[in-house]
Amino acid sequence: MDTTSSDSKEIKTPGPDHPITISPAVGNVRVTVAGRVVAESMRALRLEEKGYQPVYYLPRDDADMSLLVRTTHSTYCPYKGDCSYYSIPIGGSRSENAVWTYERPHEAVSGIRDYLAFYPSRVDAIEIISYERSVHLCRSSCDAESAAFNTISNGRPRSS
Repeated sequence: MDTTSSDSKEIKTPGPDHPITISPAVGNVRVTVAGRVVAESMRALRLEEKGYQPVYYLPRDDADMSLLVRTTHSTYCPYKGDCSYYSIPIGGSRSENAVWTYERPHEAVSGIRDYLAFYPSRVDAIEIISYERSVHLCRSSCDAESAAFNTISNGRPRSS
């Protein structure tokens, strides 16, 4: 881990002693509050940081920003940078400062720029919807497709 300082704030670079990985989330990530979809994205990122639960970051473009209100609350993370917050008024007091964002993240985590993250305890749900590849077969279209309906996962035909 490298450590430098800027404007009297310590800047740390993720490394073996404090790894941070950012990867594409698998599936669709949906955030709901008070029965409304606040954000939904197939382009979400999953950030994993030592000592913390994974966090899903969704692009601002995939959030209904009209449901969010910027707050004056801010924090600083030496690994990620200055953090700004939003509340979700339709969620009441529980959803105050429910959303955070790093608008100018440190270079090591620059992939989360223009993304939003949500506290699970301050929203109704954060759903990760995985779409497995599925094939829809029509029984009437051909004999081969009809036969496929009688096959189970181990490859043996079901008895009719």
